[in-house]
Amino acid sequence: MKKNIVLIGLPGCGKSAVGRELATLLHMVLVDTDQMVEQADGRTIADIFAQEGEAAFRDKETAAAKRASSMEGVIIATGGGMVLQEENMQALQERGIVFFRDRAPGDILGEDLSDRPLLSGDKQRIYHLYEQRIGLYRKYAHYTISDTHTAKEAAARIAAIYKKECGQ
Repeated sequence: MKKNIVLIGLPGCGKSAVGRELATLLHMVLVDTDQMVEQADGRTIADIFAQEGEAAFRDKETAAAKRASSMEGVIIATGGGMVLQEENMQALQERGIVFFRDRAPGDILGEDLSDRPLLSGDKQRIYHLYEQRIGLYRKYAHYTISDTHTAKEAAARIAAIYKKECGQ
């Protein structure tokens, strides 16, 4: 069985961008759990948050995590709050190697965060999310990828670890 690559980290840290780079480097399919939620529900995440609240979104996210974790040999870019539900991470760890892209909140502030429901009204909230979630990211990650300035650099580091883990 070919292991999945699971990417976790703060909203805006570049999980999707790293995932795209990895897909090219390793010739693997990229699966984005936020996109899975939007496709299954027919609404944007911002709309789900606005109309049903965060709890409803988290339930939909858990369903996406379970669907993604049932796949084999894919790259899974998760939403920033995926780590908030232990069952999500247990499912994702079962068939995957979890990489935490640890980017400083100050670096993320320079990104476009307008489509992030938890940050769109208050970009400074990224510091609160970091404090709230850092322990969970570290708990669930098999590897922490920090000190990378570009998605390409992070992807190269993850690809090297993944190849070593899988004996390639």
